[in-house]
Amino acid sequence: MRNGAGMDARLAGRLAELRVERGWPLEELARRTEISRSTLSRLERAEISPTAALLNKLCAAYGRTMSQLLAEVESEPPQLVRADRQEVWRDEASGFTRRSVSPPHPGLRGEVVEGVLEPGADISYDGPAVPGLEQHIWVLAGALEITAGDHVHEVRAGDCLRFRLWGRSRFRCPGPEPVRYALLIVLP
Repeated sequence: MRNGAGMDARLAGRLAELRVERGWPLEELARRTEISRSTLSRLERAEISPTAALLNKLCAAYGRTMSQLLAEVESEPPQLVRADRQEVWRDEASGFTRRSVSPPHPGLRGEVVEGVLEPGADISYDGPAVPGLEQHIWVLAGALEITAGDHVHEVRAGDCLRFRLWGRSRFRCPGPEPVRYALLIVLP
């Protein structure tokens, strides 16, 4: 069964992304895989479809299985997440509400979360689930005190704090009103 043009294009794009993420020119990838530079270039431009043997060599160079690579490009992620389909979780004890606006998806590295903390709410985390997790926190209303590592930041409505998280973090609403913020999470 032949791949569709959309799958070939997504696979070509992902192969190019993987090479660029590593900072490898085509010559370096050619050396590592023993695939000619011209073939690699044509693969990344979706001018040719990769054979299983070529994909296997590329997967070895990128340290992933063929299943992992194909899962990353298997299908286009949904473009629209309706409000009534966004999961909401409440921690009444700590005064925290979390809405998964754009939930995780196998083909994507980022997600968007809406958080609301009631005045006086104070939540600490021992560390990120994934070290080096990139976070962008945009306060939409109110004020939020964020501790990332050893740094404390007072973030007010309209402000955006961005960082990579390696250690502990803390979110505190100093009040007097609740804070509402958008949290954009990007996997490393």
